[in-house]
Amino acid sequence: MHPEVSVILPFFNAELSLQRAIDSVLQQSFTTFELLLINNNSTVKSEEIAKQAAQNDSHIVLLNEKTPGVANAMNCGLKNARGRFISRMDADDVAHPEKLQKQYNYLENNPSVDFVGSEVEYVPHIEENKGFRRFVDWVNSFHTPEEIKLKQFIEIPVINPTIFFRRQLFEKYGGCRDGNFPEDYEMQLRYLSHGAIMAKLPEKLLEWHDYSTRLTRTDKRYSTEAFFQTKAVYFKQWSKKNNPFHPNIWIWGAGRKTRQRSAFLQEHGLNIEGYIDIKKTKPDAIFYKELPQPGKLFIVSMVTNTGAGEKIREFLHQRNYCEGKDFILMG
Repeated sequence: MHPEVSVILPFFNAELSLQRAIDSVLQQSFTTFELLLINNNSTVKSEEIAKQAAQNDSHIVLLNEKTPGVANAMNCGLKNARGRFISRMDADDVAHPEKLQKQYNYLENNPSVDFVGSEVEYVPHIEENKGFRRFVDWVNSFHTPEEIKLKQFIEIPVINPTIFFRRQLFEKYGGCRDGNFPEDYEMQLRYLSHGAIMAKLPEKLLEWHDYSTRLTRTDKRYSTEAFFQTKAVYFKQWSKKNNPFHPNIWIWGAGRKTRQRSAFLQEHGLNIEGYIDIKKTKPDAIFYKELPQPGKLFIVSMVTNTGAGEKIREFLHQRNYCEGKDFILMG
């Protein structure tokens, strides 16, 4: 039977969790799928687990991608996928039995939506990381296409192993790009920049297991600076369409780190007219309480302190600034 859904699961030295991840896909209530296991130069032990699984279940296709990197492994899966829909899975994680069915139903019933994720259950295997926990709480807190559009420059809006999308997206706009940037975030921003509609189911359909070996912890391509560089590329395109004062912007945050990161925007042609700060002691910055009425400038908030973004949004809303028209959060 031709598969409706192609589940792409890249793996690299994942012998401790690979079987569990595979089993969670094979135990799905939705059955018209293929599971593409992409071996990306793993040890013999991981490869043997995958080979045995492929021998035991006809849903599974084992592929080898010799070029290192998860982007290359993902692209190997995309090139070989036969389904109308693409689902992503990580070797560390566990899919809820209803994940594929619920995401498939959602896209079938919502033809205007191209891409759907879900909430996740955070499962730490190391000492509790408050930053990761805050990120999960944040990413689980919004679901609509409108919210995703407005929050896309804060952080990755959909956790990658929850994604489920129409194959036309990568046929039109490409798959993963390999470089010194977070490939999953870049792909989502690229799709959004082309007008893709993304949503998220308000259910925890994946256990997101956090190990010390997770790439987001160990690879410099997932550093905060790499994220800001990626944001800068796509914010320029967004600004052209949405900022009435493009390329002119004001940066909320006048500290050293914020100025360094705002330089990424300048490199892509944005013109920083000035800075806004909560302290009156910054001689080259506007004191935040002295902002003009809406319609005079466009603000990009780049403050990353915990909770600062929500306070800035609340303050600007009180001043009748409209998010997406008068300001955007980027941190």
